[in-house]
Amino acid sequence: MNILLTGINHKTAPVEMRELLAIEPRRLTDATRVLLNVPGVEETMILCTCNRVEVLASYRANCPDLLRVLGDYLGVNTSALRQHIYDLHGIDAVQHLFRVGSSLDSMVLGEPQVLGQLKEAYVAARSMGSVGTHLDKLLQTAFSVAKKVRTETQIGSSSVSIASVAVDLAKQIFGSLESKRVMLVGAGKMGELAAQQLLKQGADSILVANRTHERAVRLANDFGGHAVRFEDIYRTAPEVDIVITSTGAQEHIFRPDHGKQFLQTRRQRPMFFVDIAVPRDVDPQLNRVDGLFLYDIDALQSIAASNLADRAVEAQHAEMIVAREAIRFQRHEMALNVTPMIVELQSRAEDLRQLELRRAQSRLQSLTEEQRTAVEALTKSLMNKFLHQPMRMLKTAAGEADTVTLDVMRAAFNLPAAQEEVPSSVSAMGEGSNYIPADELLAGSH
Repeated sequence: MNILLTGINHKTAPVEMRELLAIEPRRLTDATRVLLNVPGVEETMILCTCNRVEVLASYRANCPDLLRVLGDYLGVNTSALRQHIYDLHGIDAVQHLFRVGSSLDSMVLGEPQVLGQLKEAYVAARSMGSVGTHLDKLLQTAFSVAKKVRTETQIGSSSVSIASVAVDLAKQIFGSLESKRVMLVGAGKMGELAAQQLLKQGADSILVANRTHERAVRLANDFGGHAVRFEDIYRTAPEVDIVITSTGAQEHIFRPDHGKQFLQTRRQRPMFFVDIAVPRDVDPQLNRVDGLFLYDIDALQSIAASNLADRAVEAQHAEMIVAREAIRFQRHEMALNVTPMIVELQSRAEDLRQLELRRAQSRLQSLTEEQRTAVEALTKSLMNKFLHQPMRMLKTAAGEADTVTLDVMRAAFNLPAAQEEVPSSVSAMGEGSNYIPADELLAGSH
């Protein structure tokens, strides 16, 4: 079985391109079914966050262009996105998945939210039957690797998130959040994280708005804030200095005309918007209105980068763990996948032995039963001794992920493939000084 991971993320594309492939939660099940119906696809799962849309799949042969299929379903022409899309196969796909789960591929290095999002995607896909034996094993291993990284390194110490970076940005803008009023639009996980950080930074008042008002009330009560009905956000917004928004809306909630009205009510006092939603909640044109300042999720990247230096040593340790675990997973899978080659080799040798015995049958008719048994044992012994070294080479090559030897053995004996490897077209993993390609460790492990 072949593994494919294809997608687009914050490293390969700006937010205006990522949001084209963002999937509404209510459409996720249908989108997954569409991918599962692609010929050759055995299992699949979609991971959709504010920073990435990725499709993980196991397939039989003839690698499908699943992101194009997803684009067709969403009504998006992915040809314009092709230069931003990465297609990873085999150990590249495995290592990338492990890096994502371990938050080594996140905008904020070490943030814990992506592992939860990965687990949620797994549970959703498994519940609808699109994740079976192969991806289940891969994802369970990814979760174990993430736990190993958290346990053996300090990559997650003083955990930060996109929400905390957004609050840091607000603090940089104002110098202090004391006496500042903030409105959170969206009471999901991001809103909760933002509320926690706002309180730590001394925000004077937190207003919470959500389409489901009960969720806004719960979050506001948890943090000593005030709930605002979603239909009242435009009336309430002029009262606050900062709006942090993270909803699942598919259209802009705040537009330039809203901003102008807010400023007029505020007597031209400046107002800041931090948009951490994908698709974006705030029209980018709002940033052109004098007195309004907008920062989207990509604008947070420069602040997130400042956290990287403090975690560089831990990140390098974590990358080593991930690369080694990817190699271990591949070796285990190849050891299992080489079994059909060994069985086929034994079967062909046995067919050849039987053929030669039939050809010699006329010359063996005078043998006694005891002699016939001796000939049978002799030919089997010769066959097994001949097969011993080739089978040992196959097992060793599989255990060491030595694809060169496996290819030579497959060609020499005309055997079925143990595992097809397809080169990656665009690497989403190679950015960052700490990234260690598993194939480099693999080359040095022979």
